[in-house]
Amino acid sequence: MPIKRVMFYIISYDISDDKRRVRLAEILKDFGTRVQYSVFECLLTEDQFLVLLQRLRSHIDPATDSLRCYRLCQGCVEEIIVEGRGDVTREENVYIW
Repeated sequence: MPIKRVMFYIISYDISDDKRRVRLAEILKDFGTRVQYSVFECLLTEDQFLVLLQRLRSHIDPATDSLRCYRLCQGCVEEIIVEGRGDVTREENVYIW
């Protein structure tokens, strides 16, 4: 079975409607870690990211909302600096036999 590569994504949003904003946060909690009010860090395969993106897109209004997704390479992830509280989301080593 081929191993799927996991990538690091930073996803942020600015949603004008309270109901849609809460819905986006709930969707993102299923895929990643909230690091600030409207910013999530996610460790996802490309397939997982595409599923997430499709779900998020179905809940935004492109005329009034903003959704930003940044994919970082491993070298960039290693250069993230966190000042104050919090840690960078790290991949857990999980092995299924």
